[in-house]
Amino acid sequence: MKLYLDEDISPKVAEILRKKGMDAVSTHEAGMLEASDDEQLVSAAAEGRAMVTRNRDDFITLTVQYFNDLKPHSGLIIVPHTIPGSEFSRLAALLAKYSKELSQGLESYTIEFLPNK
Repeated sequence: MKLYLDEDISPKVAEILRKKGMDAVSTHEAGMLEASDDEQLVSAAAEGRAMVTRNRDDFITLTVQYFNDLKPHSGLIIVPHTIPGSEFSRLAALLAKYSKELSQGLESYTIEFLPNK
């Protein structure tokens, strides 16, 4: 599964994921800092990447809008706030485990919450 990490997730997580052999890029690395949520989602979808964010409400609303408008969308993974943002290795491990469980990736417009274990 290809991942696109929103700016509310440290680019260190993307670095750790790549060291684990995963295809992950952060907003920071993509030069998309301060782009709107809509622009972030367009960028992720254009590359066939599932969006990974803590920004639950805004991205759920956008996902529904994209579904209604039939705009490209490669799935959404919401990171719960129970996983501290400073725990880069833990977050990367959880994303790697989750991605392996979904080896086919997410279906378009799917919204998933990252399991905490």
